[in-house]
Amino acid sequence: MDRLRPRSRAVFSGFTNAEIERMEKLLRESKVGSFGREFCQKLAGSFNRSSGRAGKPVIKWTEIESWFQTRLQDSPQVPNSELMMVPKCLECKEVKIMPDPSELEFEARSSKDGAWYDVEAFIAHRFLSTGEAEVHVRFVGFGAEEDEWINIKTSVRQRSIPFENTECSNLKVGDSVLCFQERRDQAIYYDAHIVEIQRRMHDIRGCRCLILIRYEHDNCEERVRLRRLCRRPRC
Repeated sequence: MDRLRPRSRAVFSGFTNAEIERMEKLLRESKVGSFGREFCQKLAGSFNRSSGRAGKPVIKWTEIESWFQTRLQDSPQVPNSELMMVPKCLECKEVKIMPDPSELEFEARSSKDGAWYDVEAFIAHRFLSTGEAEVHVRFVGFGAEEDEWINIKTSVRQRSIPFENTECSNLKVGDSVLCFQERRDQAIYYDAHIVEIQRRMHDIRGCRCLILIRYEHDNCEERVRLRRLCRRPRC
């Protein structure tokens, strides 16, 4: 399965179709609220983490803010008082996820390739004869034809967080990470752990350390920069 899919004032035109659809959905489902910087930053982080943005320019939170402001100006029939950036909850047919207080976002591991993808929505849930629970997941940037039933216990978790340049000093051999694997025919995220760290001086480009990781799904090793790694959220 191929998962790499991929104003009077200037408006950022580099959004993917999936990103625009998600922002349009937020506008349709939102109610009273404001266009806050914090939300735009979180949404930008979500977009930049998505596999659909692989190889594309990084989105700034100000570009997302401008998009929403422009949409409001272009839709005078929709009062500002009826719009807000953060829906109260993500409601699906049988599953509700309450983002407050931390507005949690999730990733799920596909049974088709073992890689982790951002979750757009939980469509339904069920219990197997074994007593295990599964959720019907829709991935960010993909249509209904790519939906999967995913084991909640083993393959759904809070979204991993990209490392900042200054966080390399926190890395230790043996740490579990999520690594962005780039290949000729795909670019997706896999679980890995750190085997070795070659610490180097940072420069204007940021962290220059070389990190040897071993992928969990096939035991292959690769030396990568910090920018390709994500950490698990701290509890």
